Amino acid sequence: MCVLFAAIFFACGGQGASGGPDNSLAKIMEGQKLVMGLDDSFPPMGFRSESNEIVGYDVDLAKEVAKRMGVELVLQPIEWTAKEQELNTNQIDCIWNGFTITDERKQNVLFTPPYLRNAQVIVVKENSQVRTLADLTGKTVGTQASSASIKAIDKVPQFKTNLKDIIQYKDFLMALMDLDADGIDAVVIDLVVAKDNIDRSGKPFRMITETLGDEEFGIGFRLNDKALADKVWDTLLEMAADGTVAGIATQWLGGDFSIIGK
Repeated sequence: MCVLFAAIFFACGGQGASGGPDNSLAKIMEGQKLVMGLDDSFPPMGFRSESNEIVGYDVDLAKEVAKRMGVELVLQPIEWTAKEQELNTNQIDCIWNGFTITDERKQNVLFTPPYLRNAQVIVVKENSQVRTLADLTGKTVGTQASSASIKAIDKVPQFKTNLKDIIQYKDFLMALMDLDADGIDAVVIDLVVAKDNIDRSGKPFRMITETLGDEEFGIGFRLNDKALADKVWDTLLEMAADGTVAGIATQWLGGDFSIIGK
């Protein structure tokens, strides 16, 4: 029986739990398309411009990567709550949109090394009396469903327990709109999104000094797609070396805050 099993295993090319040989890069090159899954309401990483074009920091990085690979970049907006399902059912080739690297997500997703540092911050209205995390005791906060912000809240049990309520929105922009309308007291949100919104919207918002922790963004691929992930990362390293990443970061983030190759 053992000999028979071994014969079948090797006849099948040694396929295992990972799903078989890694032909991920070859498939992309053959199909000449790279499908990027993203949340199109996550500025400045990926969002809709006034002309309804999907733009942003991650979008420009991905466009240049695809160009250097010689393939077409297809931007595929997805429901963020279903991002891993979209990836693992082959609807998209990667998740590239301020995707926070966590140990839990690593169970289902292959991440590149981190390309940008981030933090989970608290945004309140300018006239709010909230200055610290403790000041939010008995208050209602909002955030985006299935986001890293939810995990950040869970990691600080005392903060979570002291809150009156946590409202989960479809996206951060809806949460910020409700904050502006005094529907909630604060928003737990990614630093890059908070800074971009405060800078561009002109709304009377500010961030408090305390955060709920630091984190890093990575690009997510299917667990077996190492060849594709490595090619994308190697291309980003080339872009960092020749100054392309710095230019894109300065345009969208206000400075070269990338950590690619650093």
